[in-house]
Amino acid sequence: MSLRLPSQNFVIFGQQPWDTPIGSNCKNIALELSKNFNVLYVNIPLDRFTILRNSPNDRKHIEYRKSVLKGKIKPFENINNRLITFTPRVVLESINWLPDGALFDFFNKINNRRQAKEVQFALKHVGFKDFILFNDSDMFRSFYMKELLNPVFSIYYSRDNLISIDYFKKHGTRIEPLLIAKSDMAAANSIYLKNYCAKYNPNSYYIGQGCELDLFDPEKSYEKPVEMQHIQRPIIGYIGALLKLRLDLALLEKIAKDRPNWQFVFVGPEDEHFKASPLHQMPNVHFLGPRKPEELPRYLYFFDVAINPQEINPMTIGNYPRKIDEYLAMGKPTVATRTEAMEAFDGYVHLATTAEEYLTLIEKALLEKDDNDLKARRIAFAHSHSWENSVNDMLSGIEETLKKKKLK
Repeated sequence: MSLRLPSQNFVIFGQQPWDTPIGSNCKNIALELSKNFNVLYVNIPLDRFTILRNSPNDRKHIEYRKSVLKGKIKPFENINNRLITFTPRVVLESINWLPDGALFDFFNKINNRRQAKEVQFALKHVGFKDFILFNDSDMFRSFYMKELLNPVFSIYYSRDNLISIDYFKKHGTRIEPLLIAKSDMAAANSIYLKNYCAKYNPNSYYIGQGCELDLFDPEKSYEKPVEMQHIQRPIIGYIGALLKLRLDLALLEKIAKDRPNWQFVFVGPEDEHFKASPLHQMPNVHFLGPRKPEELPRYLYFFDVAINPQEINPMTIGNYPRKIDEYLAMGKPTVATRTEAMEAFDGYVHLATTAEEYLTLIEKALLEKDDNDLKARRIAFAHSHSWENSVNDMLSGIEETLKKKKLK
């Protein structure tokens, strides 16, 4: 992709440190950028509360950073020949408990200065004389990085409605809009979040989402799981965590009750609400429990229709539903709850708002399950959601923003 960018270097501040065992959008973006650019990925530094809490989940994370602080481990790690991670040799103060306003801002600026000093050291080490700053919703620790580090361009990346979470809501409701506004550009992985960012920054872009779809091969020969061999068709299925926070449990209970001839299959762990649901007493509903990621395509292959009955709340409303790409990658007709984020899938997914619409659209989807042309379109659309395409859309946004600034 031929683009004129202000720098060939990126500095990334991520919400997830590189050494976290789970994947993250930010890490995927860093890896994709490193195919063509130099990338410095800044890990989250230690904070006072994390050290004092010393929970089992944090222990490995803490010990690694303590070793870096003591000089026992180098703060840099080469991930590939163009991507280096850096762990700041500093402990930040835990300040989220402070009241929102001037006192929080005072101590937050101290934290930012401590981190910025370490990043300046890292910039000299890697030889970055100029760089583009990419902030992965790190709204507190990196709020002042634009002023303190003077990047040639700055990007705020929104991938979740974080201010719906108590930890971020207290200060983020005020802080995040300010950070979005002062960034040169905002990028978001859903239309909902792009529109949210656009309230504060006109240079806001929807860049979609990359997905790892290699496992989901509809042409592969799959053996039907033992647990599904007794289940008659049609099979209406869902794969993922079964959480009342994220799924409309009442809707599921209604459609399963109204269509006793349909078999509903759920693959994933259940929360207490699902475990106590009347769904467990319905003979046409089957809970198969959690399965390893590499096993999921084998279950999905035998669905006639896949569903995503999302609960609409502040936490879920802006989320990019990665599971939809997985469904489509297997060519499955899909019915999902209509949200602003789901508008990007219109034309490939049937979108419903009520239980009645779900029933009507699942019936329609069942009629389409053997349509090979529609299946091919779904698969192609899912595979267009690659990290390469997402990053290229972000790079195009940088170029477009720079053009706008020159015209002013």
